[in-house]
Amino acid sequence: MNIRESELPGIGQKFEITTRSKEKVVIVIHDDGRREIYHFDSDQEESISSVVFNDSESRQVAAILGGMVYKPQALETIEMALEGLAIEWFKVEPGAKAVGQTIGDIDIRNNYNVTVIAIIKKNTKKQQFSPGPESFIDTGDTMVISGERKELKKLIKELLTNERGD
Repeated sequence: MNIRESELPGIGQKFEITTRSKEKVVIVIHDDGRREIYHFDSDQEESISSVVFNDSESRQVAAILGGMVYKPQALETIEMALEGLAIEWFKVEPGAKAVGQTIGDIDIRNNYNVTVIAIIKKNTKKQQFSPGPESFIDTGDTMVISGERKELKKLIKELLTNERGD
C-alpha cells in the first residue's frame, strides 16, 4: 500500500492511498472535522463513489476499521473448526499469470488442490457460482477459492498477483 499526504491550505489535509491491487482511495480531512472519502475506478481518473462523515462519525468508522468494535475471529480458530479448510476472496491483479486464461487452462484443482467456488466479474459484477473449466479469469475479477492455507497462498502468489518471487 502506498500513501501520499499533502496539505490543502485553508482546507485541511489530503491522503491518497493506493492499495496493492491498484485501487485508489482519497481521504480529505477538513479543518472543521469533516472527512470526505473518494473511491476511484481502476484507471484512477474518476471518482466512482464518495461519502462525507462528520468528526463523530469518522471516529466511529475508525474504531470499526481498527477492530475496536469487533475483533474478527482468529483465522487459526476458523481453520480448526473446518479441519484445515480455508476460503479466500482475492482480486486478480493486473499482470497476473492467470489473466486471460480459463480455469481449465490452468487446471487449478489438479495443479494446486484448490477449488474455485465463485468468480465475481469486475466489469459486469456478475457472479459465477461453481464456475466450470471454460470460465475466463480477468484482471480485477474477485476469485473465491477454497483449500488448505498453504495451497491457497501458493496459487495466489503464482497466478493471481504480479509478484512471482520464490
